[in-house]
Amino acid sequence: MNNLGRNVGIWVVILLILLLGLTVLQSGGGQHATQQIAYSDFIHDVEGHQVRSVLIQEQNISGTLTNGTAFETYAPFDRDMISRLTNAGVEVTAKPQESGENPILHYLLSYGPILLILGFSVLMFRQMQAGGGRAMGFGKSRAKMLTEKTGRVTFADVAGIDEAKSELEEIVEFLKDPQKFTRLGGKIPKGALLVGPPGTGKTLLARSIAGEANVPFFTISGSDFVEMFVGVGASRVRDMFEQGKKAAPCIIFIDEIDAVGRHRGAGLGGGNDEREQTLNQMLVEMDGFESNEGVILIAATNRPDVLDPALLRPGRFDRQVVVPNPDVGGREKILHVHMKKVPLSSDVDPKTIARGTPGFSGADLSNLVNEAALMAARQGRRTVGMAQFEEAKDKVMMGAERRSMILTEDEKRSTAYHEAGHAICALYTPGSDPIHKATIVPRGRALGLVMTLPEKDNISYSRKWCLARLVIAMGGRVAEEIIFGPEDVSAGASGDIKSATDLARRMVTEWGMSDRLGMIAYGDNGQEVFLGHSVAQSKNISEQTARDIDTEIKALIDTAYAQAKHLLLSHIEELHRLTAAMLEYETLNGDEVGKVVRGEAIERVENTDQLPNNRRASVPTTPPTNLGSAAQAG
Repeated sequence: MNNLGRNVGIWVVILLILLLGLTVLQSGGGQHATQQIAYSDFIHDVEGHQVRSVLIQEQNISGTLTNGTAFETYAPFDRDMISRLTNAGVEVTAKPQESGENPILHYLLSYGPILLILGFSVLMFRQMQAGGGRAMGFGKSRAKMLTEKTGRVTFADVAGIDEAKSELEEIVEFLKDPQKFTRLGGKIPKGALLVGPPGTGKTLLARSIAGEANVPFFTISGSDFVEMFVGVGASRVRDMFEQGKKAAPCIIFIDEIDAVGRHRGAGLGGGNDEREQTLNQMLVEMDGFESNEGVILIAATNRPDVLDPALLRPGRFDRQVVVPNPDVGGREKILHVHMKKVPLSSDVDPKTIARGTPGFSGADLSNLVNEAALMAARQGRRTVGMAQFEEAKDKVMMGAERRSMILTEDEKRSTAYHEAGHAICALYTPGSDPIHKATIVPRGRALGLVMTLPEKDNISYSRKWCLARLVIAMGGRVAEEIIFGPEDVSAGASGDIKSATDLARRMVTEWGMSDRLGMIAYGDNGQEVFLGHSVAQSKNISEQTARDIDTEIKALIDTAYAQAKHLLLSHIEELHRLTAAMLEYETLNGDEVGKVVRGEAIERVENTDQLPNNRRASVPTTPPTNLGSAAQAG
């Protein structure tokens, strides 16, 4: 309301200034149009018959000459003036002198514009000082106090991250009842750092703290501290803690703290002076000479590796609360939270959906429920069924279907054999995950794909699993070579080749899965480092070791290629059978793929929503990437 009143006052002042300006201009224009003449000239004009009419008000005379010019003059006492005017044929009008001019109006018109201009200048000056980012308020904190009267989030709205929630519940409990902890000599942590991948609910946890704690809650982004002027960020940190101390006990939440808390002195050309000064001030405020009792700092980041060590030591951020991707039980709880606002059909099973979404974060699950609701609305349904959730899951994991793309029969046949090669290798390779779905309907940037899903959440990857992924990735290209010959293979394996190369490189250089190179971590050869006043290339490995790494990567991929070729030649009939089924049905789930390979018939209920098999799309103008990739969820 204060900002609204200030803005309305400014506009009222501007309008008054404009009106007074117009009044002054109009009055000034009238004064310039009326000519002041001497009384002797007036008598001369009367005798020369050049005066048309006059208005006499006591001794003030105004009138109009015969040429249309208006004039004014002051007449001394003259007995013969009236007779002289009438003899000259002048039209004479007499009026009594008006009562004196209102002095208030006179002074208002005279000095009002000056006073209004001064008042407008004062208001603008105060407006510039009021905001933290305006001309006179660079050093003011941009932290905002969160007051959620609607849409309040509490711990009841947070699911799937019970360990992280319990850590923060303790902070809220301390703020509500500090004697419970202090009577045993305990001290509440000064800071808590929320660490986890994007979308896992770090900001949601912070909002739940604001909803649970009956204390002031300030929120700010890490990028709000950094400006182009040196010292502004440090000033904002000081002002933020000053606000916190006045409102103590309180909580200050800094989102994306890595924007200001990066390691000092890192990078080319040294560190950024403004950012480092801001970080230094934050370190001092958190644990310096002056104590900030009652001010608890909570920060969130998905890059804890780049933060300065001084920021993470005890006494500053005492606790690092890990907020990971939820497991299957956590995903089920998160789905229950997001499904509360969605009318569900009786066939919806959150446990089944949770098992089919390994690696999904809380944000991914929220998006999944929203996509299912949107699909049900487009189909004119009153409730959201399991079919909509399955369709939404495929859209999120594999991309939207592009049924408007028209493929020729040869392109459809090539894509079907490519995907069937992936599927056969996934079925017969030990260590592979079960097939979730195989399709030749273009999705996203791929013309078709085979998706495998693990039976349980993978916490780590075994060498057996990695080798199986390499064999599956090679299956598409091998199938094309077997059926069409080496000269007619397509560019559809580009995504498979890239993913296989990346996986093999990590096996060799990071995971110690090469007998020849051993369990040594090999870094990037060619990283730029700053040395004095020059930039140099750091060599973490020798040229011979780099050649050995390339040789090992090629050996892993060549072995996988040979294994995929042996598998497909050994199961060539199953390859033809699966290709024919994919050309007929376009999309097969994991159970249907198994039935086709075993030679069993597929019993499918007719789906009226499914488009005809001949509704396919045109070939893209650029070579597609990630064609036929055996994608893994998460």
